[in-house]
Amino acid sequence: MNEFYVALGANLPTSNHPPSVTLRAAIAAIGQENIEVVAVSPFYQTPCFPPGAGPDYVNAAAYLKSPTSPKDMLNKLHKIEASFGRERKQRWGMRTLDLDLIACGDLVMPDRDTYSHWHHLAPEAQRTAVPDDLILPHPRLQDRAFVLVPLRDIAAQWRHPVLKLTVTEMCTALSPEDLAEIRMLGA
Repeated sequence: MNEFYVALGANLPTSNHPPSVTLRAAIAAIGQENIEVVAVSPFYQTPCFPPGAGPDYVNAAAYLKSPTSPKDMLNKLHKIEASFGRERKQRWGMRTLDLDLIACGDLVMPDRDTYSHWHHLAPEAQRTAVPDDLILPHPRLQDRAFVLVPLRDIAAQWRHPVLKLTVTEMCTALSPEDLAEIRMLGA
């Protein structure tokens, strides 16, 4: 069984339903794909990324188990996104649903050199450059409070296989300002 960590997000309504309803429905859809939903974080309101690109997001993280390969998992997640009206028109644009495959256990894909290239990619290049292959762990994971804070709720001790830091340690390394922008819904 492979262990997967997925970041969920939405900032546009679907069928007149707010993003939080979309995320709940997406989690149910994931469970219908021969995927065990082991844990789901609370939902958080987070600022749009990049700043000014649209309404605030609702974000969460999920811990999943499945015998499927990482590439097949990514295909399943993309299929679910499309069923909720996700269109891939603009990198980092507004979306009805975003299901990002963040990690698969301690796997580094496709290899450490390729991971390193994407991890060290200059910020201005990140807006337009898109990898041809699945990169795991997600090369921007350590930089994003909207991913790390929910992930900490369900996998605080998961250790990044390249950086050798736990989710808690990566959260601690973020600026207090970045962390303060992430607010639990209903709290």
